[in-house]
Formats: sequence, C-alpha cells, structure tokens
Amino acid sequence: MATLQSVPAAPEGELVTEGTLCIESASSLDPESRVTVDEEDRSDCRKAKSLAGVQTVDGGVRKDFLTSAEMDLFLAAARGGRYGVRDYAMMLLSYRHGLRVSELIDIRIADIDLATSRLFVKRLKGSLSTSQPIEGDELRAIRAWLRERSLDEDAAAHSPLLFLSERGPFTRQAVNYLVSQISKRAGLPFKTHPHMLRHSCGFYLANKGLDTRLIQDYLGHRSVQHTSKYTRTAASRFEGLWR
Repeated sequence: MATLQSVPAAPEGELVTEGTLCIESASSLDPESRVTVDEEDRSDCRKAKSLAGVQTVDGGVRKDFLTSAEMDLFLAAARGGRYGVRDYAMMLLSYRHGLRVSELIDIRIADIDLATSRLFVKRLKGSLSTSQPIEGDELRAIRAWLRERSLDEDAAAHSPLLFLSERGPFTRQAVNYLVSQISKRAGLPFKTHPHMLRHSCGFYLANKGLDTRLIQDYLGHRSVQHTSKYTRTAASRFEGLWR
C-alpha cells in the first residue's frame, strides 16, 4: 500500500471525491519515498475509476461504496442464488471485516474459532493481521455453510479453505462475477465490484464515529492516510455544527 502524502488538485471546475484518489495519490509520490502499491488494490482502484455516471452520496460521479441500505439489499440478494448459504456467508464476512478478495478466498477453516467467536484475518503482505470478533449473524451464517459444505465429502476431506466453488478454490474472477450477479439481483443501479465491500466497511465504521486509528488497525492499513479518506467524509463528523 502506498503512503499518500497529498491530495491531488482537481482540474478547474471538477470535483475530486474520495473515491477517485487511490491511484492519483499513489502516483504523485516522490519516487524515493514511494512504497510499492499492492497490485490487487491498484486493480480494484482502476475498476472503481471506470464506474462513471453514477451519483454518489458526496456528489461525485464514481460509486465506490454501498450505503447501509444498499448493503442490506445486497446481502438479502446474496441469499437468493443457487448457492445462497455460501454466497451470503462470503459477502457478509467480506463486508464486516473489510476483506480484500485475496483475503476472502484464502480464509481457512482453521482461521475460525467457533467456540470464542473469533476470526483470524490474514491481511496482505505488509498489512496488519488481527483476530476479530464474529457477530451473531456471521456465526450463524458460517455454521450454516459448514453444515452444507460437510455434505461434499471431497471438499470436506481435501481442502482447508472455508469457501469453495464447484470447481474448487475461488479465483478473483469468480468472486468478481459473483458480486456482479448479486448486485443485479439486488436491483442496484450501478456496477458493483468486490472492493466496494471493503470501502463500505470503512465508511460504516467511520460514520459510527469510531477512532481513526482503531479503523486503521481493523482494516489493516499500513498508513493512517488510507483510513482518513473514510473518517474525513463521514457525515457523523459534522453533526451538531448548527446546534
């Protein structure tokens, strides 16, 4: 992940929203101080930059996260597919723990402690890995998927991975397709990609008024500047200004 040093200036007459900063900020760093940007995040940022023409809550034109209401529709739609039990568990964990695609598909059964309701989140290279609480609805979703997964004797016997597709381990492309199909079933009027769930987690936590450093550690950001894009634009930050 790159260390963002400044916000790039907007062209005259154009607004720059938080969702447009990821690549521009990284590329504007001095070469000697630049930290290598994780290629997965660069790819997901490029996808976010390509989603033009959709209004966002902050008045921009690139949708890069889901509101709480949109997230409720998305999660409800995840249950409606052929593998609804699995898909719902995947999307719920991805959102609640702000997972990158590679982190989601690499969750091992051994990473989950059902007795203490904890998930060990293994972040990408250079990010902070943490043990995080599993909420009650997550725990129920995981247990439901484990019961269904156990019916597949081959998967249960040979794979340590929690989530599997019909063909075996998930790929990034398969998750991208799955998210897009769920989004269509949910009736969301914009294109959706997996990294938006991570952004949605960040914005949700920021709108709860939580400490920036706490959110940074929860999401595994190397630099707090990656976290501040959520806390700087959270509506809760401005509440009470006119009272």
